[in-house]
Amino acid sequence: MRTIQFREAIAEAMSEEMRKDERIYLMGEEVAEYNGAYKASKGMLDEFGEKRVIDTPIAELGFAGVAVGSTMTGCRPIVEYMTFNFCLVGIDQIINNAAKIRQMSGGQFPCPIVFRGPTASAGQLAATHSQAFENWFANTPGLKVIVPSNPYDAKGLLKAAIRDDDPVIFMESEQMYGDKGEVPEEEYVLPIGKAEIKREGKDVTIVSFGKIIKEAYKAADELEKEGISCEVIDLRTVRPMDHKTILDSVKKTNRLVILEEAWPFGNVATEITYQVQSQAFDYLDAPVEKINTADTPAPYSPTLLAEWLPNKDDVIKAVKKVMYQ
Repeated sequence: MRTIQFREAIAEAMSEEMRKDERIYLMGEEVAEYNGAYKASKGMLDEFGEKRVIDTPIAELGFAGVAVGSTMTGCRPIVEYMTFNFCLVGIDQIINNAAKIRQMSGGQFPCPIVFRGPTASAGQLAATHSQAFENWFANTPGLKVIVPSNPYDAKGLLKAAIRDDDPVIFMESEQMYGDKGEVPEEEYVLPIGKAEIKREGKDVTIVSFGKIIKEAYKAADELEKEGISCEVIDLRTVRPMDHKTILDSVKKTNRLVILEEAWPFGNVATEITYQVQSQAFDYLDAPVEKINTADTPAPYSPTLLAEWLPNKDDVIKAVKKVMYQ
């Protein structure tokens, strides 16, 4: 397979789907003339024109509303946020409209829309630009939430999201756009709601998703040298969540560590912990450990940010704790 960047995988997924369906369009800040803030829509204006690749004002509430309303006329929009921190300005359109149109119209109006852009921290961008909202959206009935961690998954899942007749939150990372990975030239689509075991193991299960999963891989490599075998599961889709893959793994390893780049209160890891203790309690040989950011806004200082953000050492410590080492 060829090797391409994460941003290229995103652009390919959108372009391939737009070639097949003229109802699909892309809207957002700097997506057209500038080829995207992170060059994730490079070349799309030239190919599809200004009616289908649309630069917007800095008005997230406005263009989110336009996009949601357009689904009721048969369009299938993709809305790019420069960062999901900015979606808070337009979150009313996502939570109160996109997520509820199908139910409130008695099924007359599906809402086939994708909201995509970067989530969580991306270095020294300070408190209001470093927030992870996956659990916020996953808490909302009517929304699907996808957080890929590599180019292959990103392309296959974004194509599935664009084809879906329900609103999908598709969350990326500024720090992953340059990541490279193998992606087939032929078409493929990955199923929404299916986790993947990225690394087989027998001693402990580590569940993660998004860019922070890289710390789980680093930890697993180091722990392997000490004779501890880690099974690493990439959740990929936060909602709907693949409980079965997690439960089957925990029933094999009898231990669970969850790594998530989010605040500790009421997050995705909390939901996984509940599901495991309610459905696989008798298989657990140790309490579940979850690793999150510190319970504060993200600091700007690089020294404080390094302490705030989970890393491989935190994963190693948690694994050894559930192993009673």
